[in-house]
Amino acid sequence: MSPASRAPLITPVLIAGSVILMIGFAIRASFGVFQIPVAEEFHWARSEFSLAIAIQNLAWGIGQPLFGALAEKFGDRRAIFAGAVLYALGLVLTALSTAAWQHQTLAVVIGFGIAGTGFGVILAIVGRATAPEHRSMALGIGTAAGSAGQVIGAPAAEFLMQYYSWQWVFVIFAAVILLSLFALPFIRSPQVASRAELEESLGQVLNRAFRDPSYTLIFLGFFSCGYQLAFITAHFPAFVTELCGPIDPSGMLSMIGINTTSALGAVSIAVIGFFNIVGTVLAGWMGKRWTKKYLLAGIYALRTLVAAVFILLPITPTSVLVFSAAMGALWLATVPLTSGLVAHIWGLRYMGTLYGFVFLSHQIGGFLGVWLGGKMYDLHGDYTLVWWIGVGVGAFSALVHLPIREAPMAPRPA
Repeated sequence: MSPASRAPLITPVLIAGSVILMIGFAIRASFGVFQIPVAEEFHWARSEFSLAIAIQNLAWGIGQPLFGALAEKFGDRRAIFAGAVLYALGLVLTALSTAAWQHQTLAVVIGFGIAGTGFGVILAIVGRATAPEHRSMALGIGTAAGSAGQVIGAPAAEFLMQYYSWQWVFVIFAAVILLSLFALPFIRSPQVASRAELEESLGQVLNRAFRDPSYTLIFLGFFSCGYQLAFITAHFPAFVTELCGPIDPSGMLSMIGINTTSALGAVSIAVIGFFNIVGTVLAGWMGKRWTKKYLLAGIYALRTLVAAVFILLPITPTSVLVFSAAMGALWLATVPLTSGLVAHIWGLRYMGTLYGFVFLSHQIGGFLGVWLGGKMYDLHGDYTLVWWIGVGVGAFSALVHLPIREAPMAPRPA
């Protein structure tokens, strides 16, 4: 038995990285719950707070390759520390802000904070610290940790707002993200790379990737993932609150304390997160055994089908929960496969930066999904058009993954 085959799947690095992802994503997934309270307090149009969340998503995308490069240049723990501090600072300053432009400006700070504590940095660390035979599964577990945060984030925000103002909830969340830094001592990732990869400069590997049509296709395909996820995270609680049919006072939902469509909207985000835990771990397991590009094409095709069926049927509490479960199983299943595909084709040395640029496409999609959601709502009073755009871009992503050349590219040392 080789040493690699005896390497464990669960390591301190994986556990610590999962904790940071879980806390960071719990907070990020809760922002949709604040849509209506913030807009009502300041008498804003829906698009104002939506624009702040959209800018946050775009800043997250821009910050991801920067923090990936920062981690590779100065160390993983320094990058994560900087991200957590920016995240907390942005939350506290937003709690003190009263103007829309202030929320939108500070969204840049929060977005960069999410980038420093998010997938681009953490999954690169996990990928380098994990044996090749466990890498796909470990990336799935790390991604699932983000989903576990989503399970608790939105309901926690809804619960806290029963006792505190939304401003105090932001301050509480700032303290929580700083607590995640206690996991930093366990972030000790070895530099698992071939000699040729170590000799190749960042500029060389970026040039190699940008000239490769497969990298472009992965970049384009990740756009719809960001569009769909960010739109649903930011707008689905309000969507359910306003458009869902009434909850039966004698039904099962009322018996477990869900008496309003507002509460159902928050729970729907948690349901998505719960089922995504299973979906991402399963995707990581499948990514070790089957071709990643075909798995990605299948996930995007299923997302397209689920979203189309949901909007065509009457929106009821039952359909909301069924949709949330189905979409949740597909939610972040693309992340371990996409990050694993990047590592497989272009190596581990600069995985954080390479995946960061791909993730920028995800966040451009996220920006448009959140911003268009608010803008179209203000213009038309509903989300139907934005929803169908999401269906269309999902079908596009299913197709563009098919021509990807899934084979390692040999490094070209200087």
